[in-house]
Order: sequence, then C-alpha cells, then structure tokens
Amino acid sequence: MMTRASAFLLAAAASLLLSLPVVGASRTVPATPSGKPSSRKTARPAPKPIDLMWHVETLDGEVVDSSHADDFLNPASVVKVATSLWALERLGPDYRFESRFYTGGTVDAGKGLLRGDLVVEGTGDPDFHAENAFLVAEALNRRSVRRVTGAVVVNARFWMGWEGGSAGTDADANRRALKMATRLRQALDPNRWNSEIRSAWAEFAARRGLPRNRPFRVEVLGGVKYSLADPPDDLLLVHRGNPLVDSLRRFNCYSNNDIERVGVVLGQPADLAGILAARLGAAPDTVRLETTSGLGSNRLSPRQVVNLLRQFRQTSERLGLGVEELLPVAGCDPGTVSHFFPLLAGGANATAMVGKTGTLTATDGGVSVLAGFVNTGRGDLVFCVAAPNSGRYLHLARRSEERFVLDLLARSGGPHPRTCAPPLPSSDGAAAIVVGGRG
Repeated sequence: MMTRASAFLLAAAASLLLSLPVVGASRTVPATPSGKPSSRKTARPAPKPIDLMWHVETLDGEVVDSSHADDFLNPASVVKVATSLWALERLGPDYRFESRFYTGGTVDAGKGLLRGDLVVEGTGDPDFHAENAFLVAEALNRRSVRRVTGAVVVNARFWMGWEGGSAGTDADANRRALKMATRLRQALDPNRWNSEIRSAWAEFAARRGLPRNRPFRVEVLGGVKYSLADPPDDLLLVHRGNPLVDSLRRFNCYSNNDIERVGVVLGQPADLAGILAARLGAAPDTVRLETTSGLGSNRLSPRQVVNLLRQFRQTSERLGLGVEELLPVAGCDPGTVSHFFPLLAGGANATAMVGKTGTLTATDGGVSVLAGFVNTGRGDLVFCVAAPNSGRYLHLARRSEERFVLDLLARSGGPHPRTCAPPLPSSDGAAAIVVGGRG
C-alpha cells in the first residue's frame, strides 16, 4: 500500500522531471549510413527516483514524522552547525580574534617610514579580508607609517581571504603563510590592487563615507616572510575582528568551508565528534567527522541532526541569541538557503524557515541535506530531510526536499513568519583597531 509520503514524493519527482538538467548524455553525434552526422538526438537515461530520508520533531522532542531516521548519511555542511555550537560554548558569542602588528625596527615619523619589518602575529581570525587590511592601513598612516623598508612577516595563524577549507588549503605551512602575507602586502598598497580589491575599497569607502580616490597606503619594499619566532616587543596596533557570532553567521549563510579555521583554534574534528556524541547521547562510533566544515566523509543520522539542532537552539537562547542570528533565514539572508530553496524564500513562506544546507557533489555518491526550524501555525518544528546518493541529480533532490518542507508547513497550520536578523555584516562591520590601549 502506498503511503501519503510515498505518493507525495513520486508526484514531486514526476512534476519536476522536465526541469532536470541533462545528465549522462552522449557527446558523440551518431552518423547516418551515408557517413554524415545525424540530426537525431541520442536517447538520454531517465533520472533515478529521489529517495528521501527525514525526521521531524516538536521543540520538546515529540516525533511528528519520520522515515529512515536512524540510517546514517553524510550530513555535508550541516556539520557547520556542530562547529558553530562548539565555538559558541568554548569561546562565547562576543569573542574577537586579534591580529597584532609589531615593528621589527624603528619608525621615522618625519619621513613616514618604518625602518625594518612589519611583523604580524595572527591568533586565528577566520574572517580577515581586504576591508580589514584597509583598517590596518589607516591606523598605520595615523602612526606615520606609509612605507616599510623591510618585509611583511607573518606567523602560521594569520589568515586572509578565502581558501575553500581543507579542499583548497595548501598543506605546506610555509607556502600558505607566504600566500597570506602576499595578500596583506597587496591590500595595503593601492599600487598593487587588482580589480577585486579595488571593488572592495569602493564599497568600504561608501559604507564609511570616505573619499573613494584617497585610499590609505602602506608600501612594503622588502617582500614577504614567514616566521615561527616570537614577535618583537614594539606593538604598533591590534586589529580586533567582528564578534564571533557575526563571523559564524557569515560562514553559515554562505556555507563557507573556511569555518574550518575556527575548528583549528578549538581542536581536531575527532575532538568535536567525541563532544557531539556525548551531547547527543550517542555511541561514540556512530558520530564520525572527518572535517569541521562537512567536506569529506562524515556520518550522522537524521534523528541525530535534529537533536543537534535542538542542542544548538538551547545554547543560543542561553547566550541570549535567536537562531536567526546564527543561521540563515529563508527570504531574509543571502546564501545557499534562499538560493537553493526559492519557494521557501518567497511569498507567504518567506521567513518561516531558518536552517542550514548541505551539499556534496561526489563524496559518498553526493548528497543534498536541508535541516533547521520551521515556524508553523501549530508551533515550531525541528526537521532534517536528506537525499543521499543524489550527486548527479541535486536540482531534483532540492526540489523534492523543498516540497517536503512545503507539505510539512501546509499540514501544520501553515507558515508563521519570524523576524529577520539585522543585515549580514561585512568582515569589517564591527572590527576595531586598538592603538596604545585605545579603540
């Protein structure tokens, strides 16, 4: 006998079949008996049915709907929720990473010259970009530093710009550090800017009411270096990044794999797996995390994901935060949730869902996951819906997941809108420079 959920999934797959991207089509045009290419198109294989697994509960743990809830899957970027929980509990939402700038020489204020190196001690700021370098350049100019005769010298915990998580991080510490130092040197000196940095400056200047044609400038003459040595004693200034809560929200909205940088500061993925298993009351061997971003091969069940979300919400509320201050709201925030699930981001459904996407195109056969909270006329629900082995059919998988959530809303009293969080901040939005103990 076909259940209501099975009928719903079959109908969704059938209705969306025509919108599926072409998959597996032959690139060879067959020839006719005369040897000329045929105008007939080759047959394309039909997409396989999308098999969903899901689990839905109320906030107090009552099961609403469930299918294969205890089967394990790769949760992909939903792992970022666990990393965010770990960071909030270890560091606190107001924690700010610091990047400390020292002089490895002397400052000749009359000539605007730092005779020696500009030494940077990073402490693991995961969200330092060109805009943050502009703040540093302004502060250096105020300290009468416009030219550095030596090099930009960085340590292993100074990171700048994006790398794409472990998939794009250079395993060689020296090469990686020199890349970061090169990015900083380039952003400090307008003569070295590329189009991306020029665009970042234009937006930065507009936000702060600065003249666009008068950028701050620090020219570094001596190249870049990487050092494991302790920094010198002469501290010029300290850059304090955004509060952790803002950085986590940025990572989660865009599902940015460089959230792994936060994990590096906290420990190893195996540490997080052990902590998470204990929090979820799960056997240690049932929670497997290869990375803290969701890249690679990780394992959780839909029921465990729902439990994780409940734990995340409880911690957020204990810290005085709503989940929408940490995770993207469909219809409010930019990023993967609103982009991948447009029907949940528009119309009457807008703002009813806050959650996290997860996508892998090849690992474990590929997967699409959507997990989070929906506000309904009958109260808040916590859910996880996933399409394992769907790497070749991600578009159809997302449409099936979207229809599942729409159906969940419809049979739970309809969508109930929530309040959007403030606009997503830029990396410099709440960053500050401290010089001589003054902000």
